[in-house]
Amino acid sequence: MQDIEVINILQNQFNFSSKTISDLKIFKKELLKANTMHNFISKSTEINIWHRHILDSAQLVKFISFSNGSLSDLGSGAGFPGLILAIFNTNKHFHVKLYEKSPVKRAFLENICNKLSIKAKICGNIYDEVIDSDYIVARAFKKLDAIIQVSREIVKKSHKLIVLKGQNAQEDLEKAFKKEKYDYKLENSITNEDSKIIIVDFKK
Repeated sequence: MQDIEVINILQNQFNFSSKTISDLKIFKKELLKANTMHNFISKSTEINIWHRHILDSAQLVKFISFSNGSLSDLGSGAGFPGLILAIFNTNKHFHVKLYEKSPVKRAFLENICNKLSIKAKICGNIYDEVIDSDYIVARAFKKLDAIIQVSREIVKKSHKLIVLKGQNAQEDLEKAFKKEKYDYKLENSITNEDSKIIIVDFKK
């Protein structure tokens, strides 16, 4: 998919504004520059960054109400999906936290947030923090059962967990919920026909 096609989808299907598209272009440029020194994303995906990383993350906006509440991204890495969602968010009362244990990646996230005036808090290792958000998102963070454990044991309030998952999502869910059952939905990813978006409601 061409970059312009992705940008049209972001604007027409997900309501990204001209300003947020401009911010995403700056973010992409900074990420590619940083990626020459650090392996933030696979070199093979650099040419498809709009589709493979940005759109893949951006599709989560349709499952989130940005009118109020808060969101935490577990293991943000180079900003996927949390930083993309923070760029989309225009509500100063909706708070975004990006959790990343790597100091190098945290410094990159801080730099982008400062450059684009993004209202997001950069946090360290999730196991050293208090997580109390309404939405928890994750992409390429840990195995699903480990993410479920974080949601169940570390997050302090009822929340919606949203996980971008590749193949075998149903099988991974069955393993993760072998002992305890939770209500969940599986949504199709628009970037890969084999990928799924897992949405779980955790009640506390």
